[in-house]
Amino acid sequence: MALVRKFGKPDLFITMTCNSNWPEILHELRPGEEANNRPDLTSKVFNMKLNALLKDLLQNGVLGTAMANIHVVEWQKRGLPHGHILIILRSQDKSRDSSDYDRIVCAKLPDKSTHPEL
Repeated sequence: MALVRKFGKPDLFITMTCNSNWPEILHELRPGEEANNRPDLTSKVFNMKLNALLKDLLQNGVLGTAMANIHVVEWQKRGLPHGHILIILRSQDKSRDSSDYDRIVCAKLPDKSTHPEL
């Protein structure tokens, strides 16, 4: 609440979820092992990927210059971590209309002929 009081409402809410099928995880599992049985491995890989994402967002400014940010990491019941990131952008980088949002958000419906189950 202190960040919102000082900098205004958050502009971006980003969730990152650990994928147990990431090659970096699968490569290190022993035969018969599952990712949720190796919290040491999954947390290490997730932390490395989260830090890379935070570097892109906060230092490299791929979505704009951040004035304030906060992130938390939680663990799902099946043993995989996920992170929530809130970012408050400087005023000139804030999204103002649909074209600004289209620049950072993409949603597509799956093709029925190639992915009928979706």
